Amino acid sequence: MTEPSKLPHRGVPEHQPAAGGIAARARAAAGPQYLNGLNPEQREAVETLDGPVLVLAGAGTGKTRVLTTRIAHILSQGRARPQEILSVTFTNKAAREMKLRLGQMLGQAVEGMPWLGTFHSIGGRILRFHAELVQLKSNFTVLDVDDQVRLLKQLLQAENIDDKRWPARMLAGLIDGWKNRGLAPGQVPAGEAAMFANGKGGKLYASYQERLKILNAADFGDLLLENIRLFRENPDVLRQYQGRFKFILVDEYQDTNVAQYLWLRLLSQAPSRPGVPLSAIIPGDLTSPRLRGEVGLQSNPGEGDSPRAELVETAPHPAPVKDGEKEKTPPKNICCVGDDDQSIYGWRGAEVDNILRFEHDFPGAKVIRLERNYRSTGHILAAASHLIAHNEGRLGKTLRTEDVDGEKVTVTGAWDSEEEARAIGEEIEELQRAGENLNEVAILVRASFQMREFEDRFVTLGLPYRVIGGPRFYERAEIRDALAYLRVINSPADDLAFERIVNVPKRGLGDATVQLLHDHARKRRMPLFEAARAVVETDELKPKARGSLRDLIMQFDRWRAQRDVTAHTELAEIVLDESGYTEMWQKDRSADAAGRLDNLKELVRSMEEFENLQGFLEHISLVMDRDGGAEEEAVSLMTLHSAKGLEFDNVFLPGWEEGLFPSQRTLDEQGRAGLEEERRLAHVGLTRARRRAKLFFATNRRIHGTWSTTIPSRFLDELPSANVEITESKGGSGWGGAGGYGASRFDNIESFGSSYSTPGWQRAQANRNRGQGGRGGGQARGGFEESQSSFSRGDDFSGGFSRAKRGPMVIEGELVAKSTGTVSEFALDDRVFHQKFGYGHVVKIDGNKLTIAFEKAGEKKVLDNFVERA
Repeated sequence: MTEPSKLPHRGVPEHQPAAGGIAARARAAAGPQYLNGLNPEQREAVETLDGPVLVLAGAGTGKTRVLTTRIAHILSQGRARPQEILSVTFTNKAAREMKLRLGQMLGQAVEGMPWLGTFHSIGGRILRFHAELVQLKSNFTVLDVDDQVRLLKQLLQAENIDDKRWPARMLAGLIDGWKNRGLAPGQVPAGEAAMFANGKGGKLYASYQERLKILNAADFGDLLLENIRLFRENPDVLRQYQGRFKFILVDEYQDTNVAQYLWLRLLSQAPSRPGVPLSAIIPGDLTSPRLRGEVGLQSNPGEGDSPRAELVETAPHPAPVKDGEKEKTPPKNICCVGDDDQSIYGWRGAEVDNILRFEHDFPGAKVIRLERNYRSTGHILAAASHLIAHNEGRLGKTLRTEDVDGEKVTVTGAWDSEEEARAIGEEIEELQRAGENLNEVAILVRASFQMREFEDRFVTLGLPYRVIGGPRFYERAEIRDALAYLRVINSPADDLAFERIVNVPKRGLGDATVQLLHDHARKRRMPLFEAARAVVETDELKPKARGSLRDLIMQFDRWRAQRDVTAHTELAEIVLDESGYTEMWQKDRSADAAGRLDNLKELVRSMEEFENLQGFLEHISLVMDRDGGAEEEAVSLMTLHSAKGLEFDNVFLPGWEEGLFPSQRTLDEQGRAGLEEERRLAHVGLTRARRRAKLFFATNRRIHGTWSTTIPSRFLDELPSANVEITESKGGSGWGGAGGYGASRFDNIESFGSSYSTPGWQRAQANRNRGQGGRGGGQARGGFEESQSSFSRGDDFSGGFSRAKRGPMVIEGELVAKSTGTVSEFALDDRVFHQKFGYGHVVKIDGNKLTIAFEKAGEKKVLDNFVERA
């Protein structure tokens, strides 16, 4: 037997536990429990701790779990203490959720994480520590929007600027936009400063900032802008925080604006040596327009000039590293989580380019894609992925699921918005009868004015609902104001309504005047309106206030006299115009002013369904009175922007029409970039659905007070036919035999898309191609050519939507068939009534076709069964 010492020496191979073996299973069992249940991509994102990491997390892929588990992993591995981790979120709700999850994973460790919060809360915390370095005291006040507007009004008055022509709220919006782009007063481009008060915008911005310092105050934008100034002017302070934060984590990186980007870039570099210039801290040229916050007008190629001010240079490029040199300031351990396909807040300053440029900003960054979706079924994910693939500005990923395919995405056409609301209401009732919880049903609209139709329908059906992200339609301030005017006309004794609008818009009738009217009314036991009538005949008020109040009383007397001889819808328009209320919002340059005007137009439109003003106001009282308990099951109604981060079993998406979705305003202002953001918004809407996604469009919609024949959204043609089913409207009228329009327009459509094979279709295609032969190349997919949609083409197939087709014509929202030869029961000059066009008289008869001169809508051609004798 050979002695061990005399055995031939051989190298011992390294040992690794065999996969699935005893050692491997035992080691897994001894590992941290918080890693259990993570899929391979999630686990990689959690365990990759060194260097810059970008986690592209698609909808429903578990990004919040990845973020919180990554923090837990950093702490459990001893890589950093809680106070050495900077974790930034966008909302307080997200911050609270992360703290709750961390507390469940690690116990009390979350209590020691002072730097987990929103951008502005963390920025404010840093600012209070170093307030004196930015000419503030540590107890500075953060102004709200109302305080900002009041301060700006004072500055406008000091400069003798007409605040009606140049509203303070408009200036507040401009200043907020400049701050979101990291622009101090001296950095605002001259062209942008000239946009306000004939070039005085920059001077007013500087005066505003000086005034804030005197008041020891800061506004919301200063919490980051002053942070950036603090770091740039005090490199030692910047080094202190760079050294403190060993790990930086950022949620929703695709929604960051320029100021947030600059703030993160400053903190995300390794600490520099004293005396090292700022250009070494942020690689790249400090004269870059992006870093200075300067912008210029840039149009999209082939689309003409775009009025939107775009960043000329989208992100700073890292300085090249010469051969043999080491990078002086390598990026530290920063992990940004986001989804470029869900960047939908460009209208408030978000720059999707921040996430698209991550690999340029942080050389050597690792990109991890989370593509396994745990929310939606296969058909929904396939439809959403196919739709978003039409965007060019994206990093690219494809959502997948291990769940069943489920139900296909449905697309349903309705005659008008009323039928659309009826159809959705009936489908929700069917779901409710099948045992579905109403809390798992959501309606996501593109614009808030669409909600009114659904709210009225739900009240009629007795379906409980809640509006998410804002008040119900009839609870909005502008709607309440308009209703108050109408209530006073209908009932002069309505003191609450009169008090609400006595000084709206401003008439110089302040609190003192209203108190005087109250005192007079109580003493004489009369309504406030009658008290006002009595007071204007005395000298108790100052001449200016007395004159304003007298004019208002005369206006109400005139409107009340018109009530009996004027249609109530027309009266509402007169009141809103003559009172100055519409003009007040037209002059308001705030971001929500346009939406408020749209809501007022929708209010007037909603009145058409009622016989008179009294009936309408009674209906409103029923709507306002319906307020279920907080625990009651209810349908959720919200805009697509408010739906981000939410999920429901059943999602209804109405209004998929050109001009509404994608929004024509967005296309006009932002060009192709706007189109891509609208498509991302559609992607967000689809991915809110777990089990069912139902898309709707209306062929006729009242927009800005006018009925228009609409074209189905281009996004419908960008859906994959294999995952989409076209269904019949359940609205009860308008389509199909039930509505008297003959067979469904979808009866002959065998697939969703444009691959028709009938001889008629082929002939139409050939004719269309010949007609376009001399026009040159078409647009790329996703462009603005309306004819791309198979629903919008003028081809000769039954039930098409084009206004120029050769079959039966659609004129102003009514189907005009060929004369049947039957004799109409109406005679020339008969006075008739039409549900949409109102009153008129017959001027021409052709079988069952009538040409009617309507009092408001002008001359229209309609079938005789759509009108009744007046």
